[in-house]
Amino acid sequence: MSPTSQVSKWLTDFQHALNGGDHGNVAQLFGDECYWRDLLAFTWNIITLEGREQICAMLIECLHGINPVNISLDGVATSDGDVTEAWFTLETAVARGRGIVRLKDDKCWTLLTTIDELKGSEEKIGTNRIQGVEHRARKDRTTWLEDRIHEQQELGTSSQPYCLIIGGGQGGIMLAARLRRLGVPTVIVEKNERAGDSWRNRYRSLVLHDPVWYDHLPYLPFPDDWPVFTPKDKMGDWLESYVQIMELNYWSSTECTGARFDPDTKKWTVSLMREGEPVTLHPDQLVFATGAYGFAKTIDFPGADGFKGETFHTSQYKDGALYAGKRCVVIGSGSSAHDICVDLWENDAHVTMIQRSPSIVVRSETLMKYGFAELYSEEAVARGITTEKADLMFASVPFRLMSQFQAPLYADMVKADADFYDRLSASGFLWDMGVDNSGLLMKALRTASGYYIDVGASELIITGEIAVKSGVEIDRFDESGIVMADGEKVDADVIVYATGYGSIDEMVSHLISSETADKIGKFWGYGSGISGDPAPWEGELRNMWKPTDQEALWFHGGNLALSRYYSLIVALQIKARMEGIPTPVYRAGAAR
Repeated sequence: MSPTSQVSKWLTDFQHALNGGDHGNVAQLFGDECYWRDLLAFTWNIITLEGREQICAMLIECLHGINPVNISLDGVATSDGDVTEAWFTLETAVARGRGIVRLKDDKCWTLLTTIDELKGSEEKIGTNRIQGVEHRARKDRTTWLEDRIHEQQELGTSSQPYCLIIGGGQGGIMLAARLRRLGVPTVIVEKNERAGDSWRNRYRSLVLHDPVWYDHLPYLPFPDDWPVFTPKDKMGDWLESYVQIMELNYWSSTECTGARFDPDTKKWTVSLMREGEPVTLHPDQLVFATGAYGFAKTIDFPGADGFKGETFHTSQYKDGALYAGKRCVVIGSGSSAHDICVDLWENDAHVTMIQRSPSIVVRSETLMKYGFAELYSEEAVARGITTEKADLMFASVPFRLMSQFQAPLYADMVKADADFYDRLSASGFLWDMGVDNSGLLMKALRTASGYYIDVGASELIITGEIAVKSGVEIDRFDESGIVMADGEKVDADVIVYATGYGSIDEMVSHLISSETADKIGKFWGYGSGISGDPAPWEGELRNMWKPTDQEALWFHGGNLALSRYYSLIVALQIKARMEGIPTPVYRAGAAR
């Protein structure tokens, strides 16, 4: 039987078993090791079911009312070793979507089901696009500009947004674009003066380390002559232009000072300061799109108050030209630490990096070849792998399997760059590929810290241009620098804390309440059990892009690629609630 025939038969059997309502028959279509990742289609949640027992439990709670139909092969199936893979389309009672299935020995190994539009609430695109103008004479006719100005003046004053997004960086902007296309009245609030300032205000040498094919925004991809790696100011200008082109209601110079949910009215009361004036909004849905982190994190080292030089966090760093000729110590060895060390060196500062724990380091060129080429590259585009297809293919891999897929790639990278790693080790820099050798991507998903894509700093470390003190803890600060636990003194005029950020729950506690923060719990990570990503196993990123334990409160963030894909997932959930579509959320065996 051909791969296409094999998958077609499985999909037909899957459809029949679902329609028959026999959960056991559905489960028997899955192998002994099996994973079903569902993004809203069956569970109105982001959840991965592992094993037949979990699949049966979900179907018992969720199948009634879903009415899955038209599960059909999309294209042809392919085989690689003992795995057969294919795309398919599906419909439920309220939505249309897509999926990817992988079979082993005619049984399902992994299954992805997701929705991409709601029936009756489709985006107005293609043949469904709006007319945009009335080709007839009428005395009270208004222009596009007049209508746009009216909307901006009314929303948030005489009318309330259905959704309020706190944070106008890449995540908030992409989510607002999705919501606007779905007809959800939305306001974004951003404390900076201009859209894109979250990039512009970073240190002058910052450039995205991910390639352009990975970083497109929804609906409006970068031009085909866009640089492979985007400079931060160019990214800022693109985001500002995007806000204008997509007609987003963007309130700059606006900061949230507090929020409270009323369980009786089902609305939020959100206090804002807009250009120095207090404003109160009452949205139905509130989204924190402030990234994957909370507040900047520093460490209270003994004696820090007595240090006579300058200290600050990387979030406050601007330009190495301010520190020419000075002795600069950077505490930390992640991406920001490396980038800032380079910027200081380029401006003739004397730089020392204090490395408190090993970091994952991968050369940019090597990562492009082994990590991005298959899905996000010019070669992938030539093979017909669009950004949308690449996003779905990445989403189809369960977290339980992802590290197994990643580890061989990083083993190949270490082998290819063996001389580089030998020289890096000889410099005293401590590197690894994670506790299970699964590399940079898994570290990012687990802890969002502790890695660096090498774009020049490593060679400076190898040659001693950037000094490294590693393997020894900091004992204390004194008035002229840092004393290490082994007694060595590191003199400093400037100390930079490249010590990362706290969890988003700190922000929730600050702006809403500590009770709400405790109820929701921690953010990011999926329960791998490694340091920084505590157990229990979640199988999905904690509290990101899905319903939380606080009604009508959402969290959206991540890098450009994650923000792009999951902005659609968040937007569909919010749109469904606005339209009154039933959205029973399945969690750990219980629908609610």
